[in-house]
Amino acid sequence: MHSIIPRLNQGQALLTGKSRLQTVLCLSLFLMGLTLTQAAQELDIDRYRQGERVPIHISGFDSATIAPLVFDLEIQGFESTTKEKAVFELNASSSGDQWRVRLADAQGGASIFYRGYPGPAGRSQAHVIADEVVQAVFGTKGIAQSMIAFRGKSGGVWEIYVADYDGHRLSQVTRDQSHVAAPTWIPGKLGLYYTSYKVGSPNIVSHDLRSGQRTRITRNSGLNTSAAISPDGGKVAMILSKSGSPDLYVARQDGSGEVRLTQSREEEACPTWSKDGKTICFTSSARGGVRLFTIPASGGNPKRLTTGSVSGMITEPDWSPDGQWIAFTSMSGGVGYICVVSASGGQAEVLTQGEDPCWAPNSRNLVFMRQKKGRKTLSLLDVPTKHVKDILQTAAEQSQPSWAR
Repeated sequence: MHSIIPRLNQGQALLTGKSRLQTVLCLSLFLMGLTLTQAAQELDIDRYRQGERVPIHISGFDSATIAPLVFDLEIQGFESTTKEKAVFELNASSSGDQWRVRLADAQGGASIFYRGYPGPAGRSQAHVIADEVVQAVFGTKGIAQSMIAFRGKSGGVWEIYVADYDGHRLSQVTRDQSHVAAPTWIPGKLGLYYTSYKVGSPNIVSHDLRSGQRTRITRNSGLNTSAAISPDGGKVAMILSKSGSPDLYVARQDGSGEVRLTQSREEEACPTWSKDGKTICFTSSARGGVRLFTIPASGGNPKRLTTGSVSGMITEPDWSPDGQWIAFTSMSGGVGYICVVSASGGQAEVLTQGEDPCWAPNSRNLVFMRQKKGRKTLSLLDVPTKHVKDILQTAAEQSQPSWAR
């Protein structure tokens, strides 16, 4: 368990250091007198944000670094290709215990950045380099140093796991020999909420990953599940059936002060918060079929969220961190499809087959579950390009992923 902490803290430190990195980059470009060539200046970056992959030629890296680096870049909008077809070139050279890495215009040769990295090379260094390339090209924070939680089946029982976003460096969180479900990160903290069956009926538990301390949040009879933490970490939305049918409730983060938001005979499920914490999206069968609804977090009347021609049984919504999109699963004919719709509703877009979508911190990538050869496996999706990559499969089956934000 303690192995989780250093890399989580490292990831937070690297994220907070991005602004300093940008300042250093701009200053170094000015002092060196380097400018992008006309070809690079004319790069229509919006075109690449909206669906085309950025061609990049990668060379000079050792075998321990090249594979994770290519993975990181290709799931964030790049396409590894030859120098002749590339827009950018990423080249590395080693000198003693130092690596020098240069990102440049592939055709004109003008440098975008050129900097050193201490050895030894490997997966961690590849993640740092990938995030800096993403920052330099797209102007957004990369996700290569982020983490996910999920449930994995081991010995016929579901347990909670935490890993790097690509599935490597796995840490097992629970060893209860009792089913768990619906893990979700506490925003900005080293902790999770999830549903545990250890004490019999399903109850929501908070789990501090620093200390290992677990606290039972609910003690109601019936169903207590689907915890969703507000962006400021102060409140938890959840599904409770203590009054009969499963309804949506909001409480303080410790489970106190429960407020019931819905009162229907039908089933509500899967709450997710808006960026400002004022609205909750959830699913309900209250008006026929399972559909998306929104409701003020302070209480009010639910409002149906339109998804256009995308129908079927709609489940598992997840609101993007930037507040613009809601990803969800549409079940049709026993097959799940990952879809995205504007947070205000409209015509949803079907992206790929799968279930359990969860947004990355960049509001561009999704982690989701799909069936492969009869197994539940986790995969990553780059939404603009629809490019999919499987993460490392470390359990017999893996599902219900949650991306740390």
